Amino acid sequence: MRISNKIIGVVCLFLLSIACKKQEKYVEKTTPDWKVVQDFYLENIVKSISDLDELKEEGVKGKKAKTIFKNARASFKKAEPYAAYLNPSVGHRANGPALPVYKEDNGKILKPVGFQKIEESIYEGEVSNVDFIREVDITKGLLLNLKKNIEKRALNPQRFFIATHQQLFRIISLAISGFDTPVSHLGIEETTISLESLRFVYQESIQFLIQKKNPELDKEFISNIDKSIRFIDKNTDFETFDRYTFIRDYINPITRNWVKIRQESALWDGVDTHPFNFDAPTFFEKNSFNLTYFTPAVNRNPTDKQILLGQKLFFDPNLSKKGKMSCATCHIPEKAYADGMVTNFSNTGEPLLRNTPTLINTAFQQSFFWDGRSETLLDQISSVFINDQEFDSTVHQFSDAILKDTTYIKLFKEAYGGISTKNIEVIKAISSYISTLNGFDSKFDKNIRGEESTFTDEEKLGFNLFMGKALCATCHFVPLTNGTVPPFFTETEKEVIGVPETAKNKMIDNDLGFYWKFEEELHRGMFKTPTIRNADLTAPYMHNGVYNTLEEVMEFYNLGGGGGMGFDLPHQTLPFDELNLTDKELKAIIAYVKTLTDENVTTNYN
Repeated sequence: MRISNKIIGVVCLFLLSIACKKQEKYVEKTTPDWKVVQDFYLENIVKSISDLDELKEEGVKGKKAKTIFKNARASFKKAEPYAAYLNPSVGHRANGPALPVYKEDNGKILKPVGFQKIEESIYEGEVSNVDFIREVDITKGLLLNLKKNIEKRALNPQRFFIATHQQLFRIISLAISGFDTPVSHLGIEETTISLESLRFVYQESIQFLIQKKNPELDKEFISNIDKSIRFIDKNTDFETFDRYTFIRDYINPITRNWVKIRQESALWDGVDTHPFNFDAPTFFEKNSFNLTYFTPAVNRNPTDKQILLGQKLFFDPNLSKKGKMSCATCHIPEKAYADGMVTNFSNTGEPLLRNTPTLINTAFQQSFFWDGRSETLLDQISSVFINDQEFDSTVHQFSDAILKDTTYIKLFKEAYGGISTKNIEVIKAISSYISTLNGFDSKFDKNIRGEESTFTDEEKLGFNLFMGKALCATCHFVPLTNGTVPPFFTETEKEVIGVPETAKNKMIDNDLGFYWKFEEELHRGMFKTPTIRNADLTAPYMHNGVYNTLEEVMEFYNLGGGGGMGFDLPHQTLPFDELNLTDKELKAIIAYVKTLTDENVTTNYN
């Protein structure tokens, strides 16, 4: 009997101990376990490195090369959010385009490396095994660098939410467009991997908080991820995947949920030092992008009075030496702030060198002028003033002329407290006004946000082609449709596409473009990638205004650019191959481009 009592006592103590431990475990779950998530990222970067070692052993022509490559990429995609967030330049090099890189500090040209180069070597087979091993080794070195960062830098709420936001943007701009995997087209399948990883890190970190505060939001988020994965599973074919429906009906609900989840968690409020407005429910809102991020520090957060002054200055010809040329001479509101000319005219009546681009959304880039010679909008405006073919003036020269209009005295006083000696405020004010010329309220925007359902079947086809088979979105990144590279937006791409001298497509244009800066052959004929938005209003097209219609532009790309038309272009960044788009497909893309016209674009800004 005593033994039985002892046994009973021991059992009771044991059960009580278990109950207490369960209680303790529950009590401990008051803050997210960031280490579990960090370990997930670390384990997968290690796995990707291990896969690369296996790929090296297999060789470029090995039977299992494609399978091993696919596994390496899958592991990388799981680690990418945090790995690339911690070191954007290395992350982009590891998973960026298979193009040579020019090093400005020493003038050397680095050969293409990274997953996209390995993909090219395996799937196209035009590389020796020696070169292939070098590609794999260098890519492994990049991943080892990313691994060290993950190990050393602890995950926290800010890093977690920013990294996740960036990965969600990668899905719409890089994965489903083919930018990530231009040869194998694994990006559609890899989107499933990214979504599954998001679900895992959410469940392992902050799900318990959301379940307490807003259980319906938690259920909806998990359900939306599952629905998105099921949608992908039905069709992973690159050419026929319905990106329009996927973004509007599946990804947008996830991003709306994610914003609410971040807000409900109360762990991090967001910052304005990154490209995104973290409170925008989708990436297609009027305020999805943070203008402050793209604006030079000396000119951020302008007042209404400074913008009003800039608007008046923008239309004032007295800014120029001869008093005959204003900003609006070349950037006409009624023409979407372009001018409708092949090239405009200099202050002496001679044709200028290049076509006038639109100013709408121009603030959302990191390079200005067709040849990228200005890094900021302030520099771009200053260059117009000192250019002897344009304003040919300095702030000292035009100050007296503009002050003949006495309303400026009041405007400057209200905006800057008075007119300074140097009048740098003139440049800043014009820049502030131009930065308000932003439009994200086109037919496309309203439809992709789900506010309207007016997209025709042709327009929907056009968008899907733009984002897929036609490869447009691998240079004109959605939703900005310019060349500013997501998700970090620290650079605006320049491309060599081989634009001809005339619309007859017989000879390449002799404008050297970005070649001016380093006189490097890699840059010969290289120009900044412009926005496609409002293109229906901004003909003629290309840096030299060579094409009058969108039909001519599409035909140029369909032929494979200058290289496809037979021009000698060893460094063309477009694929030389023809796209083989049908007339129906070409018309559909043009129909989509026309939906990017901002409503009332010529009246809202003037």
